[in-house]
Amino acid sequence: MVIPALRPPVLRPRPTAPPLPRGGTRHVGPNWYAGVMGTAVVGTAGAGLPGSPAALRDACTAVWVLAAAALVAVLAARAAHWTRHRDEALRHLADPAVAPFHGCQPMALLAVGAGALSLGPRVAGERAAVAAGWTLWTAGTVSGLVVAVAVPYLMVTRHRIAADGASPVWLLPLVAPMVSAALGPALVPHLGGAQAREALLLGCVALFGLSLLATLMTLPLVWGRLLRYGPLPVALTPLLFLVLGPLGQSTTAVGAFADAGPVAVGAPYAAALRGFAVLYGVPVMGFALLWLALSAALVVRAARRGMRFSLTWWAFTFPVGTCVTGASGLARHTGLHAAAWLAAGLYVLLAAGWAAAAGGTLRGLVTGALPAPAAGSTVTA
Repeated sequence: MVIPALRPPVLRPRPTAPPLPRGGTRHVGPNWYAGVMGTAVVGTAGAGLPGSPAALRDACTAVWVLAAAALVAVLAARAAHWTRHRDEALRHLADPAVAPFHGCQPMALLAVGAGALSLGPRVAGERAAVAAGWTLWTAGTVSGLVVAVAVPYLMVTRHRIAADGASPVWLLPLVAPMVSAALGPALVPHLGGAQAREALLLGCVALFGLSLLATLMTLPLVWGRLLRYGPLPVALTPLLFLVLGPLGQSTTAVGAFADAGPVAVGAPYAAALRGFAVLYGVPVMGFALLWLALSAALVVRAARRGMRFSLTWWAFTFPVGTCVTGASGLARHTGLHAAAWLAAGLYVLLAAGWAAAAGGTLRGLVTGALPAPAAGSTVTA
């Protein structure tokens, strides 16, 4: 019996998929809405500064128009992303580092909607501006509530998060209802019936409570992660500024409640809302300044360790902008010049952060480094 010789198997290299192209819409993740948010708040926060000059208001109107155009562009890119690259879109939902960024979409709608009410009449007229404000606020509020439930649900049931995985991005889906709460009162005067005005204002108060309590459960996790495991990775350090979002936005919201109170609720409640705006806003703004100082120190530390530009730099914009609007509200309700100067100083910081983030993003788009994979939002350019 002849036994055939056994030949060793021929090992062939396994074919590998070609690298994904950086162009197109495949890598336009939900974090791209942060640029819309950051640009819109530069316009609305500047227009709301105490004693802002006419020239600044004209510039803020131009910035808001830019934000509105950017919103249209990102909405179109994200629609194409879901249509052509559904696998990547679903991967984003399954990625615990990316899924929370879906909270940016409703906030982008709301931020541009706020500018429609305060700056839009100069561009499109009062009627069109109010209609745009209602549309964007409604769409942003509904989608924000969906995200506020859906993302935590995915975190509980699908995501597997390490012990050191707590991140400030967890706040993004939770802050969206707070943005609705802060911007909804501006629509109260545009309602005719007393019942409708009261329902809208109290609905905004309910959104305030929803977001505030969820934030109070999440913030200790972020603080505990920093104390137990040290600073965030260098590229993610700017995300610490996201904590300012719920602090400044909630201060803005209570000020807006006080503004709308006289036309929406009875005398006892209107007076209570005015008092609450100060008694809540002052201590929360104090904590915001503490966190701002801590975050800035950690960013300086990261810069010394080679931090390069990434889309996380947009965290320097919208959260700081909410502190500007919060301080402006305190100046309006207390009459304190110190609060007005604080708002102006924070606005300078906001403008500097926007210039850095927008410049880096534009450079990345021109060179082709952006868009790029959104995993962890750490892509540099």
